[in-house]
Amino acid sequence: MTASGRTFLLLQGPHGPFFAQLGRMLQSAGAEVWRIGFNRGDQAFWPDKAHYLPFNGPPADWPAVLETILTQKSVTDLVLYGDTRPVHAQAIAAARARGLTVHVFEEGYLRPYWVTYERGGANGHSRLMSLSLAQMRAALAQSEIDFPDAPPRWGDTRQHIFYGALYHFFVLAMNRGYPGFVPHRGVSVVSETRLYFKRLIGMPFQALERMISTARVRLSGHPIHLVLLQLEHDASMQMHSPFRTQEEFIDLVTTGFAEGAPRHHHLVFKAHPLEDGRAPLAGKIQAATRRHGLAGRVHFIGGGKLAALLAQARSAVTINSTAGQQVLWRGLPLKIFGRAVYDKPEFVSAQPLAAFFAAPARPDTRGYRDYRHYLLETSQIPGGFYSARGRRILMRQVIDMMLAPEDPYEALVAGNAAPRQQLRVVN
Repeated sequence: MTASGRTFLLLQGPHGPFFAQLGRMLQSAGAEVWRIGFNRGDQAFWPDKAHYLPFNGPPADWPAVLETILTQKSVTDLVLYGDTRPVHAQAIAAARARGLTVHVFEEGYLRPYWVTYERGGANGHSRLMSLSLAQMRAALAQSEIDFPDAPPRWGDTRQHIFYGALYHFFVLAMNRGYPGFVPHRGVSVVSETRLYFKRLIGMPFQALERMISTARVRLSGHPIHLVLLQLEHDASMQMHSPFRTQEEFIDLVTTGFAEGAPRHHHLVFKAHPLEDGRAPLAGKIQAATRRHGLAGRVHFIGGGKLAALLAQARSAVTINSTAGQQVLWRGLPLKIFGRAVYDKPEFVSAQPLAAFFAAPARPDTRGYRDYRHYLLETSQIPGGFYSARGRRILMRQVIDMMLAPEDPYEALVAGNAAPRQQLRVVN
């Protein structure tokens, strides 16, 4: 396992200092490291100015500029966060054509206590999409690790929102050196910055509102079905689902619930923890409730933690949220509508939606435990991108995995899987 002779090119990473720390650790291992930045936010979180390459041209120039950089710097490895934004998708295509190793980071499939590290692609482009449960069990035959424990507290959400707000402030206020920058999420930098700061400032009030809404659901005593909403602008929805707006999904779910659910059952929509208000969810849900005659039976909770709601739920519905993993871990029936790494016939219901709400089929919980075990032995790494503690835990393991000749899935089959750090509280 060596970094000698390898050159890593980093593109856009998670908001905050993670990529800078990753670059320093790769350099200390003996690799050459370069970073391409597309805006002032990228530049602000990369202190090594000698190894920073700004791209400030129009998007049409990017493929040619990238090819030049790959050649001039003799790049062997491409590193990025998420694989669907246009500059990343084009870079992955160029890297594959040259036979380079593509390292993809993503939020954890078993979040919030792990992050995802894969090669070639993530989410709907992950190798997990083509692996069957039988293949995973065969690969696990020689593994005898215990399930890692999740810590009682992690605390990345506040740091995630803070770094997002700071990043967009840099882009909004200091971006003159990048005239060609185009946001990949289809919303202006001004709007995105305003949304981040509004979310950051309003957190205490939103927490109180969530507490009241959750208590109302809990004290009602009705059987509930949980709907896990996602960020409308997120790649998981825009690139790996049949929906383009939350409204389409909300209407589909309320239609199925009205047709199939027993009259004393209630429906609870839960917003994503990082929902920033760009999609008027409450209003859309209220309109769908009236349209389908469900007054008094539909609730909306604006984010927050999921565990307390799952403890009361009869089933859950989502597009392809990673929160579906928590549903399956508890053995609850799950219905999805998009591409997801956990979309296996043993876990996800194939029932029509109305039939699902009437009598949801339970997943193969023993099979899911094996699936989760497989993820924890391969692509899921303890730690986080946003808190200092989470980055320290992540960094202790991820560099060796990046330098290994096999990707995490191949390494398990070959008997070379990286040792797993256990997330246990040490007194």
